[in-house]
Amino acid sequence: MLRPTAISVTVQKDYILKVIFDNGETKIFDVKPYIKGSWYSQLMNFSYFSLAKADGFTIIWPDGQDICPDELYYNSMPI
Repeated sequence: MLRPTAISVTVQKDYILKVIFDNGETKIFDVKPYIKGSWYSQLMNFSYFSLAKADGFTIIWPDGQDICPDELYYNSMPI
């Protein structure tokens, strides 16, 4: 069975993403543990973080940062 994919994202305060998946589930994903290293440190700027978009598969940012789809789905909390 294929993992559900992200179809919509809403940026919440404190580096939290509210993600709607194609199976109808809505989950909360905390990005804070992933914001480290030179590649992801750009996400510390909340204005940039707020540019998160769902691409029909996962969540992406303009300069190419993304969240592994498995991490996004399996490490998020249902609401």
